Amino acid sequence: MAVHTKRIVTDYYSKNLAGRRLERCYEVASPRVKQYLKAEILHVLDRLSPSDHVLELGCGYGRVAFRLAEVAHRVVGIDNAAESIEYAKGLSPPDSVCEFMMMDALDLQFDDHEFSLVVCVQNGVCAFGVDQERLLREALRVTRPGGRVLFSTYSDSFWEHRLDWFRAQASAGMMGRVDESASGNGAVVCEDGFRSGRLLPRDFEQLCARVGVESSIAEVDESSVFCEIVVS
Repeated sequence: MAVHTKRIVTDYYSKNLAGRRLERCYEVASPRVKQYLKAEILHVLDRLSPSDHVLELGCGYGRVAFRLAEVAHRVVGIDNAAESIEYAKGLSPPDSVCEFMMMDALDLQFDDHEFSLVVCVQNGVCAFGVDQERLLREALRVTRPGGRVLFSTYSDSFWEHRLDWFRAQASAGMMGRVDESASGNGAVVCEDGFRSGRLLPRDFEQLCARVGVESSIAEVDESSVFCEIVVS
């Protein structure tokens, strides 16, 4: 069942919610959800410098990458959805420092220590539907000593707003209707099999402990929880 669920989630973000359709998800977001999305980006921007080389895991159509490129020296966004990558390339201006590549986050085609910051926001750690330990280890591999890895998930304080956002997406035909009886305890479940969970702060701590790294956990805007690792 777990494997089947992961396949459904992967299919959603590589097929159902890709490119322009993914962009529409953000257009139906409420003002509170848009505040959350902005707060996540600002939290990452606060940690950027003009010399940074940044890798974003699960970049979609470039929503976050384009903002990070306003500060960073180089931004590379990867995603497993070909449609999203092509759409991002089409939105990218000729002089952009952004690069977009179709790639598996568990098998990054980059050298060790190539980036000073690796970012995986908006609950990608759960939404990807992959082995979280492998995901983190691969992110750490491509991060320079002294660099940072930033993963985020949803805060439980944001639950009702998050649930309403998925209801709005379902009403717009982007996914199946939310299964109200099955949703809860941090997981949104839709009637067509889609499921999106979240990590608690202690889950991040345990994940980092298994990988053997220290982390700092912070709640941002009462909407997201960030796990930050400074690579030694």
